[in-house]
Order: sequence, then C-alpha cells, then structure tokens
Amino acid sequence: MTEILVHTGQHYDLEMSDIFFTEMGIPKPDHMLNINRGSHGAMTGRMLENLEPIVDAEAPDAVLVYGDTNSTLAGAVVAAKLGIPVAHVEAGLRSFNRAMPEEINRVLTDHCADLLLPPTDTAFQHLRAEGIAPDRIVQVGDVMYDTALMFSDIVTMRGLPSVLEGLAEKHFVLATIHRQENTDDPARLSAVIGGLSKVAAEMPVVCPLHPRTRQRLIDFGLEGQLEKITIVPPLGYLDVVACEMAAAVIATDSGGMQKEAFFHRTPCVTLRDETEWVELVAAGWNRVVPPTDADTIAAAILAAVGTTGADVAPYGDGHSRVAILKAVEAMLA
Repeated sequence: MTEILVHTGQHYDLEMSDIFFTEMGIPKPDHMLNINRGSHGAMTGRMLENLEPIVDAEAPDAVLVYGDTNSTLAGAVVAAKLGIPVAHVEAGLRSFNRAMPEEINRVLTDHCADLLLPPTDTAFQHLRAEGIAPDRIVQVGDVMYDTALMFSDIVTMRGLPSVLEGLAEKHFVLATIHRQENTDDPARLSAVIGGLSKVAAEMPVVCPLHPRTRQRLIDFGLEGQLEKITIVPPLGYLDVVACEMAAAVIATDSGGMQKEAFFHRTPCVTLRDETEWVELVAAGWNRVVPPTDADTIAAAILAAVGTTGADVAPYGDGHSRVAILKAVEAMLA
C-alpha cells in the first residue's frame, strides 16, 4: 500500500512541527501547503481550496485523517465531496462542549467518514449513540500507545534533557497550556499561571511555553506572573516524553498529554472543564480541574503528587497500527 503524505502547515513553527518529523523518522511530506495563521474558518477554507486539486490529481483509493484539527476536517470534507472513502483515526471522542473548535471538527469528520476507527470502547459507544452503523466502526486502540512503546526505550537511553538540569526525578511538575479556551481568556489564563506559581513555591514547575500562550501572556500583561516558573521553549517529542516520565505530576490542557501521562504512569491534572479521556478519570490517573481559581488549581496539583490509579488498559495492546491497516484494507476490498 502506497502512502501519500500531505502536511497542511497548520502547526507551522519549527519547534512545533519539523522537529517531530526529524526525531520520529517520519518521511518528508509529499505535499506541503504552508497554511497557518488566521481564524479557524479562514484556515479551514484555505485548506479545502488547496487540498481539493491535490486529492483530485492523486486519485487515492482512500483518505486517512487523524484527530480533530482543522486539517482533519478539511481532509475529510474534500475526500467526501470527491467521492473518495474517508477513514478517521481517533473517531468517537466527545467532550460534549460545542464551544471547542476540536469538538466541531471531530463530530463533522465522524459523520462524513466511511470508516471510523475509535481508540476506546467509550468512543465506540459515542458513535453508536449518534446513529452510526456498527459495520462502519472498528475499534482499534490508540496509536499514541503504539508510539509510546516504540520510543520509551530510546528516551531512557538518551537520559534527561538539559531543561531538567538540577532537578530530581519525581520532584517537579511538568505543565503545558495551549488550548484556546484557556489562552484566550485572561481570567482563566491568570488562574492557571497563578496556580502554577503557587505550586512552584512548594516544588519546581517546568513549563514548555507554546508560542500562542507566550503571546497571550504578553497581550494580557501577565508575563510578570512567570517569575517562579521555569519557562523553557517548546520541546521535541523525545524530550517531552523524558519530562513526562520523570515528572511527579503533569498539569496540562492537552488531550494527548493526558494519555501520555498514563502511558508513563505519571499522575495528571487536566486544566479544563471536561475531558474526552474519561477512562483515565474513572481509573484515578487523571483529575479534571476547571481553571478558574489559582488556589484550587495549586491544591489539586500538589494533592496528585505520589498518587496512582487503577491497573487498566483502555487503549489497546500497542498494535493499533496493525488493526488500522487491516481495517482500511478490508474497507477497500
């Protein structure tokens, strides 16, 4: 099976994109669209316009899209309108918060896809509840778990990254904040930074700062609250994993990092109003804390230190990539 890789450019920063291709040995994209900046509607519209002639010319047997980004939705819509089968990896996730751009993307993508590949039983049940026929759904597990297993030994051999110099393993908090509902709301962003600053008075907090978050802190005049927090540039995948493995707690609004925390058995505090990964909350590995009050955030993070959750395996056996390939081949057959 021949693959044609299209990179829309949605994550355009060198530190947020190119380094992942290099470190993980991902082939160079066959098509690079360089579409970034602008509103969600503007970016999605430009993606639609630029993807259509590529898909039309390549005439693939199927289009495979992943996740819930604007790129995901654009790829699915273009393929569906051209009559090309669409397979959606990570289908069925739901936060039930329509204010999230990701929620809109994932719902629309699921309902125009021909093959839906949910990672968990919960995601499978969401799709069935929305009336999607069971013969279009194949539960495959989570490819992020495959990736964690593939790279964990490499990360261990590399050792701790330089950003952790002077810090003891399991005696610091790793924090990331990038989601729009947090970064674009000055009250929520202030609460998050204030909470992390309170934690930093008790134990070190390492925060790789997303470019958009950094700009919002400047826009809202909040950069002065960062003094106690160890701010580092965005990290490559291998350094992120090393930090996740070594941290005492991960505090994040990232969907992917919630799962990675579990893969490495690090307790997680999710700084959002809800999460798609409800299995981890039920198992005790994750706590959801709405980022509205600095004291509450700090207390939740410190309370998570040293905790564990139940011995569960909701994301498959680490061979999701094989299951996805078989499902796509069966659809094409």
